Amino acid sequence: MLRKTLLVLAIASVLAACGKESKDPGKGTGNGGKDETASAAVNLLVSPEDLLTIQSNALASGPVITGSVQPERNADLRAEVSAVVIQVMKENGEVVKRGDVLVRLDETSIRDSLNSAEEASRAAGQVLEQSERMFQRMKTLRASGMTSTQALEDAEIRRNNAQSDLSAAKSRAAQARQQLQRTLVRAPFDGIVSERKVSNGDTAQIGKELIKVIDPTSMRLEGLVSADKIGIVKVGQPVLFRINGYPGQDFSGKVRRVDPAANAVTRQVAVLVDFNDKEQPRVAGLYAEGRIETDSISALMIPDSALVKAGDVTYTWKVKDKALHKVTLRIGARDVRTGQWEVQSGLASGDTVLRTPGSTFKDGQKVELTAGKTAPAAAMASSSAAVAGKGN
Repeated sequence: MLRKTLLVLAIASVLAACGKESKDPGKGTGNGGKDETASAAVNLLVSPEDLLTIQSNALASGPVITGSVQPERNADLRAEVSAVVIQVMKENGEVVKRGDVLVRLDETSIRDSLNSAEEASRAAGQVLEQSERMFQRMKTLRASGMTSTQALEDAEIRRNNAQSDLSAAKSRAAQARQQLQRTLVRAPFDGIVSERKVSNGDTAQIGKELIKVIDPTSMRLEGLVSADKIGIVKVGQPVLFRINGYPGQDFSGKVRRVDPAANAVTRQVAVLVDFNDKEQPRVAGLYAEGRIETDSISALMIPDSALVKAGDVTYTWKVKDKALHKVTLRIGARDVRTGQWEVQSGLASGDTVLRTPGSTFKDGQKVELTAGKTAPAAAMASSSAAVAGKGN
């Protein structure tokens, strides 16, 4: 029993000694743990690829243009006859070819009218044949003196009236035939259905909207420019713009037409812009905003990746005297061609900044430049402490 008690006491003593050593790991080594941690947090290792030198570049300037993307070729198909909608053949977004039937209208009454007009035309033709034979007979009799002049004239009048009746009957038949063709609403060109406005069973009066077709390859920007800037806008000038729904993608075009009159309410002038790119948005009505390049200036430019935004404040991390410095910037216009921003204040030409700053950097933090490639700037903050600890 005494031997077991002594064994328990010996184990407890060993555990107590181990706990004491764990609380003071730096004892007897000459370098404390706190010193190593502090040293690891001081230096930030960066490679030349993580740095960016601010330089002056050409910045296109000009009036802002806003508007929407609309197709040049579009057809709002309407009913040309009064009839009931039998069938709508296409839905929104479906591709159509020129001549495809899109909507079928009830043709029953129109076909009856056509049959009646054709029958009247045949009857009028028979009457004309009889009248013509009678007129020729009366001419022969009049030449031999066997009939009067009045009888000949009456025969000629009946022949002429029969000709008029036949022409009128043919006209009614042609009109009914044309009305019958209009019960089939066809696509006027290759495109897509952008809006279906009727359903089966609807009553279509003359002029009622049935279906809308657009050509997605004929898109253009129908924009507006402030009237006080329209004096420098000319036909043929390049336009750079972005379209809502296509983030990160830039589009280019050129001015095709400038309207000669401003809107009486908004005091803006309509400007038509053609696309330069083969790839165009295939959705009409999207909002677009850009700039007409009427001039070019030299300005300090910085990429979007080097900027950090915190609310209304925009700043970047400048590297100077082997240390990081948080610099607040005043940003100007964005160059749509390169995606860079104009720096109006906060930096000078030749300043060095981090290309992709992280979220854990500190103002005044020491920077050590390495010759080899390092991790991207976004990952440098998380790995710098471990790398610096190994160096010490």
